[in-house]
Amino acid sequence: MGKATGFLEYCREVPGEREPLERIKSWDEFSIPLEEDKLRTQGARCMDCGTPFCHVGRLLSGMASGCPVHNLIPEWNDLVYRGSWREALKRLHKTNNFPEFTGRVCPAPCEGACTVGKSGSPVTIKNIEKAIIDRGFAEGWIKPQIPAASTGKRVAVVGSGPAGLACADQLNKAGHKVIVYERADRIGGLLMYGIPNMKLDKSIVQRRVDLLAAEGIQFVTGVEIGKDIEASQLRAEFDAVVLCGGATQARDLNVEGRNLSGVHQAMEFLARNTKSLLDSHLSDGKFLSAKGKHVVVIGGGDTGTDCVATAIRQGCRSVTQLEIMPMLAATRQPDNPWPEWPKILKTDYGQVEAAELFGEDPRAFQTSTKRLVGDAHGQVTGVETMRVEWKETEGRRVLSEVPDSGKLIPADLVLLALGFTGPEQALPEQLGLALDERTNIKAELGDFRTNVEGVFAAGDMRRGQSLVVWAIHEGRQAAREIDRYLMGSTRLP
Repeated sequence: MGKATGFLEYCREVPGEREPLERIKSWDEFSIPLEEDKLRTQGARCMDCGTPFCHVGRLLSGMASGCPVHNLIPEWNDLVYRGSWREALKRLHKTNNFPEFTGRVCPAPCEGACTVGKSGSPVTIKNIEKAIIDRGFAEGWIKPQIPAASTGKRVAVVGSGPAGLACADQLNKAGHKVIVYERADRIGGLLMYGIPNMKLDKSIVQRRVDLLAAEGIQFVTGVEIGKDIEASQLRAEFDAVVLCGGATQARDLNVEGRNLSGVHQAMEFLARNTKSLLDSHLSDGKFLSAKGKHVVVIGGGDTGTDCVATAIRQGCRSVTQLEIMPMLAATRQPDNPWPEWPKILKTDYGQVEAAELFGEDPRAFQTSTKRLVGDAHGQVTGVETMRVEWKETEGRRVLSEVPDSGKLIPADLVLLALGFTGPEQALPEQLGLALDERTNIKAELGDFRTNVEGVFAAGDMRRGQSLVVWAIHEGRQAAREIDRYLMGSTRLP
């Protein structure tokens, strides 16, 4: 695959980015695509490694290793190297319904498991994937594919995030009538309102939604199942129902001052900003503004970074990101061998922008929030923190505070980016669904059936908070099992 000696001859090269102080002036995507000759060179770095760990897609030490949708990575790398872009697109679409999403927002566990990366720099798999699908749309190769025949079966998909869309796409291909219900005013779920525009432009999401609609999928927005339509009514009207509503129950912060004005969940901040941006380019003022404020983001993950970058674009006065975990090493450690996901320090776009704008990385590692401080009017004014240490005790990591390490950080806006605890419970309760120990809907991987006849669950609603690529994988696999349930057999992959 690729050029036999390419990984020895060529160095890894990734797309450029617009300068941080320039790109923060807009909400546009900031990646600068590589020229075709450079992309082909990067494809040439894919070696004939015998066992391509990049597309295995399994969990090692609790983290993804390789591509969860089992992309045929060596095949389309080779086709790009040879200039066969249209064939590369066909191979890519065989396993991934939405490579334009994963090519932008996936953390690329495929690259973490790349054989070239075992002793050097991995192949730029994610960037090549994005280039293939973007070229496919640009060249007009991607057109609506209308199913040849209808089965007469009706399936309701609840939730229009990556799992719901992937499931709907596959079921539609099988000839079933699919109706997708979304409680927001736009289709896309996490893709539309959970990820900022500069990481995933919403025109990219809408382009795919329009294509799915042209292929026969019906989308219903502004309708919440369990509230606007009773769950029992939905079950009675459809041959099957699949729940793909995501893990949207945000983890809260149980400290003094949590109820002060100016303290918000990260997703509220991000979703309202994106909606206002799409509705009026922020002119309607219907968003949480960071302009002129000291912003503290509690949480060091991707959502926290998105909050940092969004606050900067809104014109914040300062931004601090608190992370309770220690700073990771710059390289793999002995207890984190290949092909596990590399647990190494990542400085993402938001931190880069904050460092350029304010002169330092916004992250404060090993920092715990003790309480939130407010003024006489109930407005938050600061975050009281403590330094913490992690120590190994009887094989477990134990957290302890560092004496006399207290600090008060000024804050006019505090954003909680602490992850999610599972799905909201109203809909499972209405349907009488069994839950697992983490309050996710109980449905076995590979089968996706709940304890209620004809009701299936997939994506974060079943597995808990996870990656977009896992959601796509589960949506595809659930569609296969629903098709089998409806028809007795299935040809879906």
